[in-house]
Amino acid sequence: MSDRYAVIGNPIGFSKSPLIHGTFARMTGEDVFYEAIEAPLGGFDARVDQFRTEGAKGLNITAPFKLDAFAYANELSERADRAGAVNCLKFQGDRIIGENFDGIGLVRDITVNLGVKMAGRRVLMLGAGGAARGALLPLLRQEPSELVLVNRTLSKAVALAEEFAGCGPLIVSGYAELADLAEGYDVVVNATSASLRGEMPPLPGNVFRGAELAYELAYGKGLTPFLQAARAEGVAKLADGVGMLVEQAAEAFAWWRGVRPSTAQVIAELTIPLS
Repeated sequence: MSDRYAVIGNPIGFSKSPLIHGTFARMTGEDVFYEAIEAPLGGFDARVDQFRTEGAKGLNITAPFKLDAFAYANELSERADRAGAVNCLKFQGDRIIGENFDGIGLVRDITVNLGVKMAGRRVLMLGAGGAARGALLPLLRQEPSELVLVNRTLSKAVALAEEFAGCGPLIVSGYAELADLAEGYDVVVNATSASLRGEMPPLPGNVFRGAELAYELAYGKGLTPFLQAARAEGVAKLADGVGMLVEQAAEAFAWWRGVRPSTAQVIAELTIPLS
């Protein structure tokens, strides 16, 4: 019988995870059955309990259950603990191990697939919500010269920076104050939900000047207002989050199965041209 894995969320019909992990299984010859589970709101624990009794080996977690998964795990990686959220679980007997691969997927997409190095570079991240939280530690581990975290509610960014104090050169700013800091960013990452609503974060006009990469965490939305603004300012490379999605999935697959699949083919198949 195939080893069972799944992605859990609500809603879940949009998820690309079954396609991605099914492709990884075929690529690697691993005997894996992967499905999508829609759990009712408030019903995460009961549904995962059921899945475990059915012999499941692991689980990917998407919205809105990453905090539920954090609470459900009885062991946490440093990344998951720092992020305060879990996007992947592994079941080993009574052990329920929680991981967060979102940030490492982002870093791998930027540094390997896009060929943009962050060591010694200036990085600007927009947003201080769950997406930013999951990405901060892996980004800081790349040893940028500084990482500026900007958010509409400055106190939220300050609180997040305090949690990551000592992990690297993290600076916080509100959007209004950003104009004074805006010269010379190499990488600009949009971790806000603005693009999901077709909106643009309130950035000063010079924020993209000289940037090598503008990265949109949302994926499949085409040329979002954020990416449009970056293109208009002459940013050399534009990317959305499809590579991050596939890379974090590959990290999860490798964690579960001990073999890391190639990602290039899957990224190419899922990429929607930015036009």
